[in-house]
Amino acid sequence: MKEETKQGIALARYAAIAPLVAGLAENYKSNREYYADRAEKGIQYPDGSLRHPSPDTIEKWYLMYRKKGFDALVPAARSDAGRSRRLDDDARERIRYLKTHYPRMSAAAIHRNLNDDGTFPPGAVSESTVCRFIRQMEAEERGTGQRDMRRYERPHINEVWCGDSSVGPWLLQADGKKRRVFIVALIDDASRFVTGAGIFPNDSFVSLMSVEKSAIAKYGRPKVFRFDNGKPYRNHQMELLAARIGTTLSYCQPYDPVGKSKIERWFRTMKDQWMAALDMHEFSSIDALRLSLDSYVLKYNRTPHSSLGGKTPQERFFSEPGQIRRIPEEKLDTDFLLEIERTVSADSVITVGQVEYEVDCRFARRRIRLRYSPDMERFYVVEADGGLTPVHLLNKQENAGIRRNKFHLTGGAGS
Repeated sequence: MKEETKQGIALARYAAIAPLVAGLAENYKSNREYYADRAEKGIQYPDGSLRHPSPDTIEKWYLMYRKKGFDALVPAARSDAGRSRRLDDDARERIRYLKTHYPRMSAAAIHRNLNDDGTFPPGAVSESTVCRFIRQMEAEERGTGQRDMRRYERPHINEVWCGDSSVGPWLLQADGKKRRVFIVALIDDASRFVTGAGIFPNDSFVSLMSVEKSAIAKYGRPKVFRFDNGKPYRNHQMELLAARIGTTLSYCQPYDPVGKSKIERWFRTMKDQWMAALDMHEFSSIDALRLSLDSYVLKYNRTPHSSLGGKTPQERFFSEPGQIRRIPEEKLDTDFLLEIERTVSADSVITVGQVEYEVDCRFARRRIRLRYSPDMERFYVVEADGGLTPVHLLNKQENAGIRRNKFHLTGGAGS
């Protein structure tokens, strides 16, 4: 099974236990009641199938996560790896691809196609199996209804942080050209407290991650992050990050005016009060502009808010210190690392962004997972047990002076 598929399964398992990890299962009398309810509802797997594990299995996942973290949810290699099984992950993915891109293609035609290209070993999968999977897939993708769009507010702080980005002002650069900058912000739903805001040259996941890390270090982790469906927010790296820090992701439905109302309202206020009053000739760097935004956010958080009964967002947020769940600094540093996969060359070298790095020789010719800081200053190999082994830049000159072990072959009596 591919590493990407394993991680997808681990994320599906985490999604099943995320409410327990984040403390959102308060409506259940016991964990057992939650396990039974979750098993009945089913779990959406990466291939699009809806599966119903037993309550005991979901409990096992939760205990594994509590003991060893997200990496414990990654499935181990199967003893029957390499032997064909009915509709494995690759087969499901191929069926879904064909039916999505060629909707008029019948189940019989898809079955013939997958037999011809070798996806199915001869006689391993019947046409009726493919037909049942397609019917299940279509049933899951059907079904729309009127959405409930009433206003809401979480009762406690750090239950939901809503995040978004907005275009900022034009900044005059040293070369005389103007460049548009972007503002990324997070706001607590219950208190309207802006937990994080930053200015960046681009709107990307790395920019969002920078704001998240700073905010969580100061104010603890939220139970839920709510975003729209944009690329900086809905991606594999975001899913991995949420699983590591023990929070849940929630994405707004398209054209939903309520899902992001608080953060969008804050951006309008910020533009009317801060951006409208800026004299951009006073700013020669993005760092200077960040300081100005930081001052505005501090003032906003200390200004009474009409929806808070005259309290300031800061007063409302710090009225519930028990809801602030901090993450240890050393764990925060390792959780907020990006992750990629690379194949190691025979001479133990990997390439990331046209830069060569050297790993331990035991990883030669293997596919490995790497975690690295956004500034690419720190690189680690993810070991089988989840541990991190540092990776260093390749230094060919230094390697030239290292003695290698030599093996001498001895023969018969004359040797």
